[in-house]
Amino acid sequence: MTSGMKSFQNHLDEEKIVAAIGAVESNATAEVRVHIEKKCPEDVMDRAVKVFANLHMHQTRYRNGVLLYIAYEDHKFAIIGDAGINARVGKDFWQHQKQLLSEHFQKADYTQGICKCISMLGAELMKYFPYESGDTNELPDDISYGDR
Repeated sequence: MTSGMKSFQNHLDEEKIVAAIGAVESNATAEVRVHIEKKCPEDVMDRAVKVFANLHMHQTRYRNGVLLYIAYEDHKFAIIGDAGINARVGKDFWQHQKQLLSEHFQKADYTQGICKCISMLGAELMKYFPYESGDTNELPDDISYGDR
């Protein structure tokens, strides 16, 4: 991991972010992941789609995974959902989440922005994918990091 990545990580409270993911997943069958890289050398949505696939997020039972992709040095991020979510929420939903995250990132309030975004995603996801008894955690809750 590069020193730049370590520096960015110093601005994050990983435990709070993982707890926010856990809170969503304890109330919904959806799966949320956060992936952080230093740079995004291509279109941010194209990169997020590749990371989504690499993290096997498309393999959830209800196709209800959400990825927050962040390339901190390039000041790029994307929020994408799988087919099951996209079939239920409109484009305005994703735009609202991006605006919220952008406002927090402009103030270098990374942890709060990520946690608030995850929480708002969770509130919406609970409507469409409520928790079911016996639901299993299909994907890890920890933050994943790229080499870029």
